[in-house]
Amino acid sequence: MKILKQIAIIFSICWISLVIEYFLPFSFPASVIGMILLFLLLLTGVLKIDKIQEKSDFLLSNMAFFFIPAGVNVMNYFDILRSTLVPLLVICIVTTILTFAATAFGVSMTIKLLNRRKNK
Repeated sequence: MKILKQIAIIFSICWISLVIEYFLPFSFPASVIGMILLFLLLLTGVLKIDKIQEKSDFLLSNMAFFFIPAGVNVMNYFDILRSTLVPLLVICIVTTILTFAATAFGVSMTIKLLNRRKNK
């Protein structure tokens, strides 16, 4: 019964975010609205973490399962992807290197700032 309550809470938040998306005068993803709504509910204490903990842990531990349909859909358009394979690979490699560099720079700056604060 506890699991059913947790599922009901999570899906209710998803449904409310869909309703909010419908009434917004601009385009905004319901999934993001749902995450913001869940965050606000947890932050204000209206919703306690133990009310959704078990089901949330299950969904997070099985997150890879939810990417299978997207991967299969990519294979449906493989002929289109094959024609632009080289530019896509170059973009992926360059952006990966830039992401690694930006992360390394951010971490090194954080360490320097923390050391500076510790020395004061």
